[in-house]
Amino acid sequence: MKYQDYYQILGVSRDADKNDIKKAYRKLARQYHPDVNKDADAEEKFKEVNEAYEVLKDSQKREAYDRFGANWKHGQQFDESGFGGFQGGFSGGDFSDFFESIFGSGFQQAGGSPFQQRPRQRRGADQQLKLDITLEEAFNGGTKTIQFAKTPGSPEMKKLKINIPKGVSSGQKIRLAKQGQASASGGEPGDLYLEMNILPHKLFRLEDRDVILRLPITPWEAAEGASLKVPTLSGSVELKLKPGMQSGQKMRLKGKGMPGANAGDQFVEIMIQTPPADSSAAKQFYQNMKDQFDFNPRPF
Repeated sequence: MKYQDYYQILGVSRDADKNDIKKAYRKLARQYHPDVNKDADAEEKFKEVNEAYEVLKDSQKREAYDRFGANWKHGQQFDESGFGGFQGGFSGGDFSDFFESIFGSGFQQAGGSPFQQRPRQRRGADQQLKLDITLEEAFNGGTKTIQFAKTPGSPEMKKLKINIPKGVSSGQKIRLAKQGQASASGGEPGDLYLEMNILPHKLFRLEDRDVILRLPITPWEAAEGASLKVPTLSGSVELKLKPGMQSGQKMRLKGKGMPGANAGDQFVEIMIQTPPADSSAAKQFYQNMKDQFDFNPRPF
């Protein structure tokens, strides 16, 4: 029997999820059902669609098909002499037995005598977890102990000490070899993939590799200039404001962003804060300013 590309039969990509596979199957099953479609080849196509869905809907069968299918990519032929007298097409149950016989305890030769095949030690499944980390942890890197379920939905927990690379970014994945799920057949464990998720910070925000700090200043600091201490992720630094600073104006602290090969900068965004006119003296002060300055910030 020639190798059939089940993904091509269903018209889905190799990384399609179960929902996409199910939708494609239902559509094609309706299209080629012999009670609906009277074309000569409809029944054969209907069988192909069912055969493809029988395998791809089942995660274990699909994994076996993906691994074993690598040997079939050049259309290698398999006939009765190679697989113990399988003849004709496969029904749903027969096809399931076919895969179990390849990866299970054994199958029958064409002559009917038992032929024992050594069980295939399949690798355990990979696990993917999202790990919340602080901006400081992402900036500095270092070790962190995490705890997660050994298998999805399992109450049994596993502790693991991991190393967070310095300058890691949100969405970046760290692969921990052989820290995934154990193999049910005695093979190697799968891998664990940790996707980094940097939590919001009370002072800073990230824009790609740059760190942004909004710095509140007084009107007199903006007008006269000032020397202020501002926080960075690596400690406080002295920042000199020139006279005449405006709200929204940005000052750059080179190399104070996220570290790494593409190190970022820190940008300090000026935000002028006006004291409230909540007393008679304050109101009189603002009135004096209005009388003294011939100033219109809206030239339009």
